[in-house]
Amino acid sequence: MKRLFIALLLLLQATVFAQSGKTAFDQPPSWAKTAIWYQIFVERFNNGDSKNDPGPADIAIPPMKQMAPPGWSVTAWTHNWFEPEDWARATALPFMDNLQYRRFGGDLQGVLNKLDYLQELGINAIFINPINDAPSLHKYDARSYHHVDVNFGPDPGGDKLIISLENPADPASWRWTSADKLFLKLVEEAHKRGMKVILDYSWNHTGVMFWAWQDILKNQSASVYKDWYDIISFDDPKTPENEFKYRGWVGIESLPEIKKVNITSKRENGHPYEGDINAGAKQHIFAVTKRWLAPDGDNTKGIDGFRLDVADQIGLVFWRDWRKFVRSIQPEAYLVGEIWWEQWPEKLMDPSPYTKGDVFDAVMFYQVYKPARYFFARNNFQIDARQFRDSIEFQWNRLRPENLYAMMNVASSHDAPRLLTDFYNPNKYKYRALPRDDSAYKTGKPDAETYQRLKLYLVWSFTTLGAPQIWNGEEMGMWGEDDPDCRKPLWWKEFKFDAEYRNNYQPGEKTYDPVCFNQEQFDFYKKLIHIRKSYPVLNNGKFEFLLAEGSKLVYKRSDGKNEIIVMINAGVVPQAFVVHGISGCTDILSNKLISGDSNVLKPLSAMILKMPPRVK
Repeated sequence: MKRLFIALLLLLQATVFAQSGKTAFDQPPSWAKTAIWYQIFVERFNNGDSKNDPGPADIAIPPMKQMAPPGWSVTAWTHNWFEPEDWARATALPFMDNLQYRRFGGDLQGVLNKLDYLQELGINAIFINPINDAPSLHKYDARSYHHVDVNFGPDPGGDKLIISLENPADPASWRWTSADKLFLKLVEEAHKRGMKVILDYSWNHTGVMFWAWQDILKNQSASVYKDWYDIISFDDPKTPENEFKYRGWVGIESLPEIKKVNITSKRENGHPYEGDINAGAKQHIFAVTKRWLAPDGDNTKGIDGFRLDVADQIGLVFWRDWRKFVRSIQPEAYLVGEIWWEQWPEKLMDPSPYTKGDVFDAVMFYQVYKPARYFFARNNFQIDARQFRDSIEFQWNRLRPENLYAMMNVASSHDAPRLLTDFYNPNKYKYRALPRDDSAYKTGKPDAETYQRLKLYLVWSFTTLGAPQIWNGEEMGMWGEDDPDCRKPLWWKEFKFDAEYRNNYQPGEKTYDPVCFNQEQFDFYKKLIHIRKSYPVLNNGKFEFLLAEGSKLVYKRSDGKNEIIVMINAGVVPQAFVVHGISGCTDILSNKLISGDSNVLKPLSAMILKMPPRVK
């Protein structure tokens, strides 16, 4: 009887939400399954205002003794990525050691200037890597959660003054800096173009320049924020052996961890733990959340959700409370967690504990990219179509259908090799994916077969379940190995770039690859986006594998009336496909009419067939 009562209550709640036009608390927002995600790393996206470029002091992290090298300056956007600058060469440090100091001047004005470009491509959802004020390139080391980085706005000096006059612990004292206002303008302009915007945050740790941490460094055990962080011991002048020690994320001292509390279960076997974070830090995070979701109390002017960094490091008690808070402000907000490695590099985590309706709407679905790479790419861990189907269905069957359709199908990102380079190399996914780890790892322009194989994967990505995602620059044909080399400045067509070393880590005479915007690659992405948006069945239709054998893959998307059939030959020889009922259909990838139910697909080719509507 009790179960029946709960079921009726949930049905009533869903009915009320449906009638009010709001998304039910345990459901993803409806817009999520129609999203075409574009991920932006602002510092490397576009420099729209050279007057706000950072100086040496802006990138300094004093407690870590990380300072800009003598003679440091912003690097030219078109610079050969593998060529050390004069200041870098003077340090006599290895090439990789200096990359953390590089800045190219990307900013929010640069993003604003390219919104029309994104609109032309067909983007309707933007995921922006951290822009909170921070000294690093990656900006997961916040100086301040509640302000945009001063060098991303038009008046860094004025913004620093505004920040200095606030009490960061008191939201009533917070003001809007010029960088904050420019970001809100970006949100407004994106919304005008029908684009959603979500921000990337880490509630797991801050940087050592964060205002509360600075108070701890100054006052030690007397700091009112001493319980915000996971501190092992404070500095005690009376006992020199007692030094200041604390836990940083994965042991990184520049990223002190927010303290976890009330832990009632362990994180093990890929499952999350029940636990919370320090109450004071939690209250501050909630205030920051409200600031960006509803600026000055208006949720129509705020962001549309969050991407949550290292989300598995924080307990479910916090996440459940935070989701309730987020949805109380913006019922249509989308929350996507980074739920990634359980055992690197072999096993990815199970996303299902986070997608039951009480935590996230989706995760960054690397779990389906990994087997896709092993099927579509040429590598040492090749799987056939049947193994691919089984792997994909295993991942899908873990999830509720409503979350599956809302998943962010991430393939490449700021934390992984670019797609072309990932497809060009035969290694395990994200394992030894840098030349410093494997001298045979290829960093130059891929061969023609790699481009063709990637096109097959993209056909899959834009016709499968879940929302496709593009790491900025993939549509330009960019290549690059794992972080930090996946974070090159974008190859805008208006620039003339220096040629790039092809054998940058290998001995011998240097060879070069020309670097430029790839129009053919852009056009292919644009075509697939147009197809995805033109046929709603690709957003909400059911999925069924029709054939998975060897290198042959056939599947369909259907909603009872409309139907799309996709045929892929991932092999290197022609393959015959027999699919009944396709005669007279149009391949919307090539705009060719299909005659007969038997078709021979060329090696490494695909068809997307629009079936005639069913008449009831």
